[in-house]
Amino acid sequence: MRVISWTELGLGISMLIIGLTGGIGSGKSSVARLFANLGISVIDADTVARDIVKPGMPALSRIAQEFGPDAIGTDKQLDRQYLRDLVFEDEPARRRLEAIMHPLIRTEMFRRARDVQTPYCVFEIPLLVETRQTDVVDRVVVVDCPEELQIERIKQRDRLTQDEIRAIMNAQATRHQRRNQADDVIVNDASTELLEQRVQELHQKYLALAADQ
Repeated sequence: MRVISWTELGLGISMLIIGLTGGIGSGKSSVARLFANLGISVIDADTVARDIVKPGMPALSRIAQEFGPDAIGTDKQLDRQYLRDLVFEDEPARRRLEAIMHPLIRTEMFRRARDVQTPYCVFEIPLLVETRQTDVVDRVVVVDCPEELQIERIKQRDRLTQDEIRAIMNAQATRHQRRNQADDVIVNDASTELLEQRVQELHQKYLALAADQ
C-alpha cells in the first residue's frame, strides 16, 4: 500500500516492508514472534518508542517542554503512567504527544531497517491504521479475531475490567477499519498450530514478493 517512495523519504531502503497491526488482544505480538522464528527481522514500534525517550534523548526533553516537569520522574525517566493518564481522555493532549513521538518513531524504525539483511522486514505497529502510516509500508497485514475472544484474552493477560477494556478498544480503530486497510488478514481464532500455518503461508508469499522487488 506504499504510495510514498523511499527516495522521497530519503531512506535508501530497497527491501519489502510489511506493516503488521491489530487491535489489543488480537495476537499481533504472537504473530510477530512467529515471523521472527522464521528468521525475519521484526522492528517493534513500542520498543522503539521506549528507546527514544531514554534519558538524554531529544524526545524526552520535548515531552517535558510540552507537558511539564511532572512528565519526568525523579529517576529522570519518562513517567509513563502519568502521561498515559494525562492523554487517555484528553484528545488534544494525545495529539500533541503523537506529534512529538510518531515522526521520531518512524524515522528510527526506518533507520534500523537499513541494516536489515533478511529478504523482507516486518514493522510491528499497533496504531498503524490510526496514525495513517499505511502509505509508507508495502503491505499491511492485520491480525484479527472475534471481539469476544479479544476481550477474554485481555482480561486474562492484563487483569482489566470490562469497562477499561472497552475504553481502550473504543480509542482504537474498529475491526472493519483495519480490515478495510489490509492487504492480508490473519484470523487468530483457533489453535497455535493453525496460526503458525497461516503465518507460514504469508511468509512464503512475502518471500516471493521480495524476490520480485
